[in-house]
Amino acid sequence: MPRGGDKAVRKHLLWLLRGGHAHVHFDRAVAGLPARLQGKRPGGLPYSAWQLLEHIRLSLWDMLEFSRDRKHVSPKWPEGYWPKKPAPPNASAWARSVAAIRRDMRAMERMVANPRTDLYARIPWGTGQTVMLEALQIADHNAYHLGHLLVLRRLLRAWKDS
Repeated sequence: MPRGGDKAVRKHLLWLLRGGHAHVHFDRAVAGLPARLQGKRPGGLPYSAWQLLEHIRLSLWDMLEFSRDRKHVSPKWPEGYWPKKPAPPNASAWARSVAAIRRDMRAMERMVANPRTDLYARIPWGTGQTVMLEALQIADHNAYHLGHLLVLRRLLRAWKDS
């Protein structure tokens, strides 16, 4: 255990979850994408911005619920983690998905920040996972797919570097 307990570890995990350092922040990656482009698959990519956003949401939700609910049942892989259709089903779906991701990220951040959460203890219903591992996996998974989203936006000419 580091000197002073695990405050530094929690601080670093929260920083990663929030898109710290080399990671693009979630809000910046999803902001301002025109609705007409949300379902486009540019340059032969196998996914659209909508599919990436929903995959992030579904995966985050699954990791969060696994971390806190013994009765949680994960969706079937891969179909339970990717929407079949490239476009959002309606005009408000993008905003609802973004809001759900923000909500679930705040819940994971609260879990990590809570000094009563043992970051290192095995999750009793898992196969060796810990809250720390789940938090790191969420940060890594989000960064990976937000990177895909940025490339997709550039191909759609819907991203500015500023």
